[in-house]
Amino acid sequence: MSDTQVAFSDLDLPSSVLKSIIELGYETPSPIQAACIPLLLKGQDVLGMAQTGTGKTAAFALPLLSRIDLKLNKPQVLVLAPTRELAVQVAEAFQAYARHIPGFHVLPIYGGQSYTLQLKQLRRGPHVVVGTPGRVMDHLDRGTLVLDELKAMVLDEADEMLRMGFIDDVETIMAKTPAERQTALFSATMPEQIRRITKRYMRDPQEIKIASKTTTMENIDQRCWIVSGVNKLDALVRILETEDCGGIIIFARTKTATTEIAEKLEARGYAAAALNGDMNQQLRERTVQRLKDAKLDILVATDVAARGLDVERVGMVINYDIPYDTEAYVHRIGRTGRAGRDGKAILFVAPRERRLLKQIEQATRQPIKQMDLPSRDMVQNKRLESFREQITTIFNDEDMAVYRELIDQLAVDTELETLDLASALLYMAQKEKPLILPPEPEFKPRRDKDSDRDSDRDSDRGAKRERINYADLDVYRMEVGRNDGVQVKNIVGAIANEADINSRHIGDIRLFDDYSTVQLPKGMPVEVLQQLKGVFICRKKIDISLMEGEIARPAPRKPRTEFKGKGRNERGSSDRGAPRKPRPRRDA
Repeated sequence: MSDTQVAFSDLDLPSSVLKSIIELGYETPSPIQAACIPLLLKGQDVLGMAQTGTGKTAAFALPLLSRIDLKLNKPQVLVLAPTRELAVQVAEAFQAYARHIPGFHVLPIYGGQSYTLQLKQLRRGPHVVVGTPGRVMDHLDRGTLVLDELKAMVLDEADEMLRMGFIDDVETIMAKTPAERQTALFSATMPEQIRRITKRYMRDPQEIKIASKTTTMENIDQRCWIVSGVNKLDALVRILETEDCGGIIIFARTKTATTEIAEKLEARGYAAAALNGDMNQQLRERTVQRLKDAKLDILVATDVAARGLDVERVGMVINYDIPYDTEAYVHRIGRTGRAGRDGKAILFVAPRERRLLKQIEQATRQPIKQMDLPSRDMVQNKRLESFREQITTIFNDEDMAVYRELIDQLAVDTELETLDLASALLYMAQKEKPLILPPEPEFKPRRDKDSDRDSDRDSDRGAKRERINYADLDVYRMEVGRNDGVQVKNIVGAIANEADINSRHIGDIRLFDDYSTVQLPKGMPVEVLQQLKGVFICRKKIDISLMEGEIARPAPRKPRTEFKGKGRNERGSSDRGAPRKPRPRRDA
């Protein structure tokens, strides 16, 4: 590929799509976009080797969107993604790129979402379906997803789907699509199983390989908080109360979220404002100027709205929502630490987003330290310190004579001692922002025992899970077994997607003829269990239930052997007519 810089206008994209990407702030295509878009527009198969964060979503979404027939209300593009988060992100990208294409409909389908809602939307006839392999398989088996008119299929993060045990489902889905459909496969690595798919299901794919870029941010102190047990807004406020950093930019994923967060911060007394794509240029410039003039302390922004933002007094960036694109993270935290100055960056990470955290660390070539939230005492001490500073400033800068006279008069009128009167006035002054906080447990994230280990390595299917504490697990029964064709990977995939439980936290799985058992963390929320009850594995409802009295133990190293005599038990008496106890087998 030539090093000559191309523009999106050079790539033969339709005007409606070009208009959208210009409004979104896209300037020039990334290397993978410049390479893939012309090939996909011509209908060729593409094999892209690229890391997350290189812009590959636009690389396949823009050209495939350009080939949609809006008159045909049937799925014409199917995108498979390994996680619900990525499926939603890709669907949102399609919707954003199609903002000037009236009548376009994209539908994300994934575990954990209501079947009723998905069935209703499928009946509308989406043009693009973005889904996780398990839920797409369910709809294909039910006949609620028909791919007869499919023109193109995309496998996004194929190696991640292999790691999560979905690759067999992916092959099954591909076999049910029209043979003449176009295929685009994107993967950071190319293991043999992925290479096999490319040979079996792709037609002369054009291979595009993009080297991953790394960026150092040595002058920015990067920390992350693993979201656990605390409302994110409460955690945000605690951080804001205890960090000294001048101006702050908080990044959220959606325009709606920027407005909601800014309003809630304003209600708590912060000088905050939203900055998003719904604002006209004049209002945007005025808002940024207020931050520069210290009339605002906090901007809550989307990635697009903050493009090119350079405000010297910004000392900290908070990623309220983790970006799915590592380049977006680099751009975000680059709003602080400008011109060699020191900066701070804090990242909120949900437990299921640890994989994205790992990718960000690789992109920045810098480990991101885990942090605990400021404690109640830290917040209280900070408020007291700030209050003392205000009192000192007022006493030094203002004439207090008239107020001393007023205090004397109030003491006479109320018959209160001066100290009691001062206490009452102090109570009134701090009522909106109490100096003495009520006793409560400190907000500290509950870390996994192996939180400092490589979470990707631990969640690999073949990885050892030597640190599972079986005392922290309960045993659950599922009404699906070997006779139904179930395998351990089916159960792991379903639970991971439907209940959003990392595979590292799933204990032993045992398969019997008519049912299976699985060990899951104690204290599972009722709503999660209700959701799991309705899950189908191998076309059968699992109807999961807690096995009362069963204690989670490690699976035996060797399966128990049964007495080999025909129809006789160990004592030699007949067992005929008695129910045979199924022998457990651990297929993990």
